[in-house]
Amino acid sequence: MKFTLSWLKDHLETKASVAEIAEALTDLGLEVEEISNPAERLSDFTIGKVVSAEKHPDADKLKVCQVETDEGQTQIICGAPNAREGITVVVAKPGVYVPGIDTTIGVGKIRGIESYGMMASEREMELSDEHDGIIELPSGEVGERFTDWLAANDPAKVDPVIDIAITPNRPDALGVRGIALDLAARGLGTMKPAPEAQVEGQFPCPISVTIDEDTREGGCEVFAGRLIRGIKNGPSPEWLQDRLRAIGLRPISALVDVTNFFTFDRNRPLHVFDADKVQGNLRVHRAKGGETLMGLDEKEYSFGPGQVVISDDTGVESIGGIMGGLSTGCTEETTNVFLEAAVWDHIQIATTGRALKINSDARYRNERGIDPGFNMEAIELATQMILDLCGGEPSEVVVAGEVPDVSRAYRLDPARVQSLVGMDIPEAEQRQTLTALGFRLDGDMAHVPSWRPDVMGEADLVEEVARIASLTKLEGKPLPRAQVGVPKPILSPMQRREQAARRTTAALGYNECVTYSFIDRESAARFGGGEDATMLANPISSEMSHLRPALLPGLLQAAARNQARGQMDLALFEVGNAFHGGEPTEQHLLVSGLLVGRTGPKDVHGASRPVDLYDAKADAEAVLSAMGAPTKVQILRGASEWWHPGRHGKICLGPKKVLGIFGELHPRVLEQMDVKGPAVAFTLFPAEIPLPRKKAASRGAMTVSDLQAVERDFAFVVDAEVEALSLVNAAAGADKALIEDVRVFDEFIGGSLGEGKKSLAVTVRLQPTDKTLKEADIEAVSKKIVEKVEKATGGTLRG
Repeated sequence: MKFTLSWLKDHLETKASVAEIAEALTDLGLEVEEISNPAERLSDFTIGKVVSAEKHPDADKLKVCQVETDEGQTQIICGAPNAREGITVVVAKPGVYVPGIDTTIGVGKIRGIESYGMMASEREMELSDEHDGIIELPSGEVGERFTDWLAANDPAKVDPVIDIAITPNRPDALGVRGIALDLAARGLGTMKPAPEAQVEGQFPCPISVTIDEDTREGGCEVFAGRLIRGIKNGPSPEWLQDRLRAIGLRPISALVDVTNFFTFDRNRPLHVFDADKVQGNLRVHRAKGGETLMGLDEKEYSFGPGQVVISDDTGVESIGGIMGGLSTGCTEETTNVFLEAAVWDHIQIATTGRALKINSDARYRNERGIDPGFNMEAIELATQMILDLCGGEPSEVVVAGEVPDVSRAYRLDPARVQSLVGMDIPEAEQRQTLTALGFRLDGDMAHVPSWRPDVMGEADLVEEVARIASLTKLEGKPLPRAQVGVPKPILSPMQRREQAARRTTAALGYNECVTYSFIDRESAARFGGGEDATMLANPISSEMSHLRPALLPGLLQAAARNQARGQMDLALFEVGNAFHGGEPTEQHLLVSGLLVGRTGPKDVHGASRPVDLYDAKADAEAVLSAMGAPTKVQILRGASEWWHPGRHGKICLGPKKVLGIFGELHPRVLEQMDVKGPAVAFTLFPAEIPLPRKKAASRGAMTVSDLQAVERDFAFVVDAEVEALSLVNAAAGADKALIEDVRVFDEFIGGSLGEGKKSLAVTVRLQPTDKTLKEADIEAVSKKIVEKVEKATGGTLRG
């Protein structure tokens, strides 16, 4: 939001300097981003007088001028057509920076004759777009600073411009008067009375306005307008053009400039139709879909069903609250104009603006909220300004709908400033602050002004009081200890698991990646995603069109980028959300790791080797253990198609309870993702880890048996198709209390076993807890193990 100092002083009687105003605005929450002071960049220009102007001997369009300056008479060569003897000019001496041409003036030769400076035009000094000739001043003393002359004769040219950042909850500060109100409440001046106008209609308005019933709620609440006939449109006055140029707007015509003035002066977007181009009456309604309009920006827009538009009898003429149509736009030939002011639903404005990709000042303000109570007054004020600038005769005002009632009041509790903010502000000062901001106090009830949609409760009253008093006055004070003992943990179980996963994976030697949550459709489809439900409506690029269904696509893309730069051996991981739908709840936390290449650089001892699925399995188990997963799990097959069909495993607590997946990635996926070399990975699901049954602040005591453990080896001959896991699970189930661990240590195929058979050898560790095992106990357990394995696998104990 940009405004000039003189514009602010139209509403605020103040003697504060620009620096004081800027400091106060930032402290009030209206952060000043930039201050542009034309006087600073033009301070080196001085006034001179042309003593003589002779034609250049070698150039028809150049003149050799002798110019009187504060340093005496100097020679300047000038090509301006109005350079002549006797005129008072603005001089840039050697060493002066000229902003309009981004050049520092030096001494130079032009066609063999030396020139010691420059006489400037308005465009070269960024005062206007005028560049037909150099500046001719009607008065001025030789040597006088040009900025001093401007301050006395044309102060608008050196008017400081202040640019502030507006938070979405402060639409009132999108108008200069709203900013002035904050400064007055802070004590930097007093508010001037708001302009008033009451224009009497001279005839009934020939254009009627209506709002469709289905559009009143959530579309347009009130639509008002009037016809002004017999106007003469043309350039707006200099003061208005100067203000618009200062804030970066291009003056167009008096009618359009009036609407832009109210947009920034009072945060009130208006629109003017060329009434002679409007066919019939105006109707506010929802589009059926498929209608088109050529906007004022000369772009064609096609409307979707439900978007709010303004139509006449021939079709759509304006996008409600966002942009007018080119066909009914005002030009210099306009003689009859229809002035419109309306209150639009801000959600509808935002939705339509995003869908049509229109960013206009009207949309920016209407979607944040304007003052509905100012709607009818705005019609009168704008009408009066049009009559003053363009003449004409006004009709009576026509209105459709009703101005919404936004009146509300909240109780003012002076003690809450201390309890909520920690500031000691007297009640009288609190009441004075709210009154200065436009609140009406009735006893202990504060009635909120219509231009403050952000005040929605008692706490907001406290915020206003504290903001105006200045939060810089807060003093830090230690709070009394609220409780004795160990406080309850702040982090949730999932947050603790996420933290443990990050630390453990990093400790295993992985580098953490933070990839985008958006990937391309092809990569998403490879990992079970890519549906329309996860497609973005407005992606920042074609390579980020869908929400990621897994973390592995991003890690593989990161690996491919690193390999393209010569880094072939990688260990990457990421902890983040993946998405199985487009709704906010359709996401889940994952922990994924990726190993690519070899375990380390080659060396003479042969310690380096390609990574394999057991590396991924070991790391996955370590991370699961850190997150609190049970140690006794099952390894099953049957994971998704992007894993190698025979070289992967699911870490499960049962057929349906999957804690994680590890293994090699499918070669086809690696080829499609342009990743070279062996690649193994793991993906863990922290939410699937069961919570501990007992919650305690401390860890339970470690149980260690002081009795001797016993290990026994068994070799079984089974069919070649029998999985080792089935044999291990059968052996472990023979005596769950006594058997601590079962591990495969050998596999033999061929020889005397015959075709289709193999030998699997396992070590069973027996750990007693109450008594030392005797030979009979060991034999009994061994017999159970053999029986269980033979029954589960159909194999036999190898002799």
